[in-house]
Amino acid sequence: MVTKQLLKALPEDADLRRADSLAREIFSDVANKWALLIIEALGERTLRFTELRNEVEGISHKMLTQNLRMLERNGLVDRKVHPTVPPRVEYTLTEPGRALRTTVDAICGWTHQYLGRIEDARHRFDA
Repeated sequence: MVTKQLLKALPEDADLRRADSLAREIFSDVANKWALLIIEALGERTLRFTELRNEVEGISHKMLTQNLRMLERNGLVDRKVHPTVPPRVEYTLTEPGRALRTTVDAICGWTHQYLGRIEDARHRFDA
């Protein structure tokens, strides 16, 4: 992302300004616990709505729906509706979604690696 200092030197219509705005919007969308958990749950497989809800512990029907729509809008999840009665809907990560999952996996790995230190710091802070 571009800093304010770099933006000042750019013309008003610079593409970096638009890219920075889009990046902030996408970060705002996907940087929530539900989106990250959905991305992690989908992994390399396709899941139906109910299967996905069972994988993401604690998520409500409404929150799952909202987050899946947002992920689909941003091109991270593909939604496929099969013409059956009742309709069968499946969700799969797209290529950009799988690439983002690599980052999510890295964050999870970081959390596991530093969990003890984080817990110690929180204990000292709260004491």
